[in-house]
Amino acid sequence: MKSRILGMAGWALNGALLLGAVTAIGQAQSQTGSSPAANVDGARIAQPAPGEWLSNGRDYREQRFSPLDQVNTGNVDKLGVAWEYRTHSVRALEGTPIVVNGVMYATGSWGFVYALDAKTGKELWKFDPQVPGAWGRFACCDVANRGVAVWKGAVYVGTFDGRLVKLDAASGKPLWDINTIDRKHAYSVTGAPRIVDGLVVIGNGGSEYDVRGYVTAYDADTGKLAWRFYTVPGDPKVKPENAAMAAAMKTWSTKGGKLKWWKMGGGGTPWDSMAFDPDLDLLYVGTGNGAPWNRNVRSTGGGDNLYLSSILALNPKTGQLVWHYQTTPGDTWDYDATSHMILADLTIDGKVRKVIIQAPKNGFFYVIDRVTGKLISAAPYAVMNWATGIDMKTGKPIENPAARYKDKMAVVMPQTVGAHNWQPMAFDPQTGLVYIPAADGSAIFVADKKFVYKPRAWDTGEDFATMSKIILDAIKAGHPPPPALGYIKAWDPVTQKEVWHVPLAGSWNGGLLATAGGLVFGGGADGNLGAYDAKTGKQLWSMQLTTGILAPPMSYEVDGEEYIAVLAGWGGAAGLAGFKDPNSALSHYGTNQGRLFVFKLGGKQHVDPLTPEGNPTYEPPAQTADAATVAKGFEAYHHTCVFCHGFFAESEGVVPDLRTVPPEIWDQYDSIVLGGAFADGGMASFKDILTKNDVEAIHAYVLSQAHALWDAKKGKDAPH
Repeated sequence: MKSRILGMAGWALNGALLLGAVTAIGQAQSQTGSSPAANVDGARIAQPAPGEWLSNGRDYREQRFSPLDQVNTGNVDKLGVAWEYRTHSVRALEGTPIVVNGVMYATGSWGFVYALDAKTGKELWKFDPQVPGAWGRFACCDVANRGVAVWKGAVYVGTFDGRLVKLDAASGKPLWDINTIDRKHAYSVTGAPRIVDGLVVIGNGGSEYDVRGYVTAYDADTGKLAWRFYTVPGDPKVKPENAAMAAAMKTWSTKGGKLKWWKMGGGGTPWDSMAFDPDLDLLYVGTGNGAPWNRNVRSTGGGDNLYLSSILALNPKTGQLVWHYQTTPGDTWDYDATSHMILADLTIDGKVRKVIIQAPKNGFFYVIDRVTGKLISAAPYAVMNWATGIDMKTGKPIENPAARYKDKMAVVMPQTVGAHNWQPMAFDPQTGLVYIPAADGSAIFVADKKFVYKPRAWDTGEDFATMSKIILDAIKAGHPPPPALGYIKAWDPVTQKEVWHVPLAGSWNGGLLATAGGLVFGGGADGNLGAYDAKTGKQLWSMQLTTGILAPPMSYEVDGEEYIAVLAGWGGAAGLAGFKDPNSALSHYGTNQGRLFVFKLGGKQHVDPLTPEGNPTYEPPAQTADAATVAKGFEAYHHTCVFCHGFFAESEGVVPDLRTVPPEIWDQYDSIVLGGAFADGGMASFKDILTKNDVEAIHAYVLSQAHALWDAKKGKDAPH
């Protein structure tokens, strides 16, 4: 069950909430004279030179548009690999590299940072965040990291276990390391920090667990906490932190119920998307789903549950709320509003409007006035049945009552992972189009009528065991659920219409890049990186990278030469818990070893697959459990283990396939699942959630699945 190639040393965890407490690990001042990032400040991030990529979305607007045009529609077919770098990891790679003054800063799983020569790929330094593997249990959607921030000679990274680390940009030496979370709860950090007016802004994740979301700003020099904004209200008996929380409190209710949202967390974690408008001095933050997902559990009296699934406009100096727009009031389907947000100036009805654009998980494309927060327009960009439109007077969706599932099952579109998840879209000011990595799919929702809140457990209020049975029965009856479909969609944000779309091999694919060369770049689960004509969608170039792609490409220039870079390493929400994807590169090549690829005109035209780590099918031991124990194991597995090891124990391979483990593992279930024997590798102890009898039942169920796989393969690939 060791899910990491990289070994992790232990980290001394502080159980208290350290609000801004700083661990001094060296000088707190950056070496401004020698650092390649010495001159990066707000003015430079707002208007980077054409060949630079200085913030997560290139600049504060997050448009992911490169003004470079050396690689263009006329010559992109000559694009090839300039160099590659191996991360020696097997989990999701989701980050966007930063390039400044010829140095690239990229991140890997858990919060590793790699400083590389952007022209040659030579490693300059590497930072190991020393995240304890046991914290991987709190990865709702893999132990990913989406990038760093650079500022005045330093590099800032959030680690998966909730720390914010400042590194010297020249040496990689930690300058300070602070805890940003309450370690009694199952928080995580996967998003890239942003730096605004000398403040490092970082959010957190964990809304499948027991957390109350918030976004925090720290002084970039000292690490001192400047402000914190909670995204959902706390205990009603305690005075709200501010007017925004007082207003939010009115939209939550436990009327008629015994469970208390503030005990269960409430959720709303701002785990990814941010943008900043220096002229308006507004910081925009997207927030996530509720904890638990099921509103009938967390807010039994109903209500909109502010500020779940919302776009928040904050004063970046104080953290005060200026305006909000909620995309999914009373969210009960995990429809986060943490998808990528873009700032643009669009001519609408003859008038130039300052807008913020988002295509969140719920399937509506929103154009919002970023000054006031008023909705300008919204339209479906994907197949949906949970709502029929948007009421333009209220800005709220017109819900389909059948999508609510208090007393009955509901089949809802879009799927839980969304019509568009975190994978960034791109905006091309030349075409006026937004390019979305979109998907069409459905999800089954069944309320857990036996729900019991468990701290630091997967607390969604959904009955995943019953959902799994429904799916399994459909498969046995010869009517499996239709597979989700993935696309690149070109969308006109002014007319709210699709211009073109390109189908992709899988449904869980990578983010996008647009360039002044008239191109859109994007990769997929199948390992293909493609370049498309931005006006027509015609594919002009592709290369098989032999590793699935989730991360968005980016572009930069060194010594007058344009490069395109992308991290390849599959995983994430659908890569872990989803069904096995026969179209994925992992299924085809048998490996998910992480790689950073950098391309230029005239580069190498072929990528060789890496040797699979190997997971041969061993003959499983005899089954001694009875049918009742196996059935109990099915329930326990699909309530606890499915989120990492997949439905029916059919792991995609990002984490180990439990059906194919070596013979000695079958006798170690207690020591692994309860004792945490493999905690350093990411498989933590579950002794606070599961009993010895539960583990025995899970063992019996997984063993039954192992026998089914063995019988299907007839032992043909078993070792001798």
